[in-house]
Amino acid sequence: MDFGITFKGFISPERARNLAKQAEDAGFTHCWFYDSHVLWRESYPAMAMCMEHTSKISFGPCVTHPNARDWSQAASLFGSLALQSNGRFHVGLGRGDSGVRVLGKKPANLARVAEFTTKVKALVRGEEVMYDDCPAPVKFPWAEGYELPVYIGAYGPKALQTAGEVGDGVVLQIGSPSLVEWFKDQAVKAGEAAGRDMSNYQVIASAPAYFGTKERCLEATKWFPAMVGNHVADIVEKYGDSSGQVPESLTSYIKNRQGYDYSKHGQSDNPFLDFITPDIVEEFCVLGSVEDHIAKLKDLAAAGTTQFNIYLDNGDEESIVEKYGKHIIPKFTQ
Repeated sequence: MDFGITFKGFISPERARNLAKQAEDAGFTHCWFYDSHVLWRESYPAMAMCMEHTSKISFGPCVTHPNARDWSQAASLFGSLALQSNGRFHVGLGRGDSGVRVLGKKPANLARVAEFTTKVKALVRGEEVMYDDCPAPVKFPWAEGYELPVYIGAYGPKALQTAGEVGDGVVLQIGSPSLVEWFKDQAVKAGEAAGRDMSNYQVIASAPAYFGTKERCLEATKWFPAMVGNHVADIVEKYGDSSGQVPESLTSYIKNRQGYDYSKHGQSDNPFLDFITPDIVEEFCVLGSVEDHIAKLKDLAAAGTTQFNIYLDNGDEESIVEKYGKHIIPKFTQ
């Protein structure tokens, strides 16, 4: 199993450089940045900066969306970062959450997510592409055939189907082994039904990790199920809470949810956290002692997780990276 880290664009550039380098030295293979340009600083300059201070770790947004940029601009950005990093660039892609909703706009539909995936990959590869209302095909004369990995964030059945049919993997914003397995199975089945080879399909479980007493861990990470609940609420609104389209274990915990403040997206001071219970925090995150982390990560690996991606948004970031490098990553790479 690979290991990644994700952080927001509110930390200083110097600290971002140091964390990326520390993570690389500790054995992490991926470094992700939130792509939400209003709430936090633009992430791609930070990625380019960190690329210059590392040599092995890969970078990418977790996640961007189809309406963030003109598609030729997005593809040029992605292809350029891949080129200057010697192929150390990947993309996490979703419909759009905080990046659009904080502006009062709606996320993209899944057809647009699928089209963006295939056409941006083709542009980065160097092929001619028609999209939107362009009167003629678009082609990059400088492209060198890079095969851009695109991993699609999903929860609902149609999003998982899209992730399986066109994505190189699925981004699952949850650390529950049983739910990871359920989601993974849906995406893989969709890919197989579409005739794709799913033997190298990537399953990226993204969630906070924290060390310490139960009370300390819960307080540091209770923001995360609220963020997940925001996505689950969309699914419940579309399918109902007893449709069988999504496991009841995922939908039941949002029954007392009151709302969500996008200006506090992914932060512990979000005012809408009262519905979160301790058992949900423990199920969704990786918490406790080193031994607790190893045990849960083994369960995640058995459920099909190919990368555990730590949301480093809880404090103690350097300490968490250090502990993983010394005590945990070697257990999964030997």
